[in-house]
Amino acid sequence: MKKIVRFFRESYMELKRVVWPTRDTVIASTKVVLVSVFLFAVVLGIVDFVLLRGLDLIF
Repeated sequence: MKKIVRFFRESYMELKRVVWPTRDTVIASTKVVLVSVFLFAVVLGIVDFVLLRGLDLIF
């Protein structure tokens, strides 16, 4: 039981030392991720379409 209490106490102390990002930083990072995912999805969609058309021509 002492080990469990010690674990949570040390975890709490470690969380006090964390430098949390600001709201603006989180919003900016989220925008970058969403735009990146959208662009990647578009590129994969185009590649998929081209490969499908290529296979249709072959078979």
